[in-house]
Amino acid sequence: MFVRSKWTNFKDDAARMKTMAPEKSKSNDQHEFVKRSSLYQEFLAEREEILRHKWLESERLGYDVGFERALLDWIRKHRDSWRAARRQPPENKK
Repeated sequence: MFVRSKWTNFKDDAARMKTMAPEKSKSNDQHEFVKRSSLYQEFLAEREEILRHKWLESERLGYDVGFERALLDWIRKHRDSWRAARRQPPENKK
């Protein structure tokens, strides 16, 4: 009967990890692509505005209004104008 040592298992695991490295690299490349995408950047900017709105509303009312309520309120009251302002080309500065 052949008994594998812990060292043998470790070497096998290390060899498997080396063959998996390209997949991990590919995953990191895809992750970086997503982070740089304009759609993701737009999502982050919108999320920041919603969180700002949540903070302002919570301060005004004196209690935490919660993300969902702030999200729905911001969409109803501010989203269209915020998006329109972001789509306008920047003014030429002289």
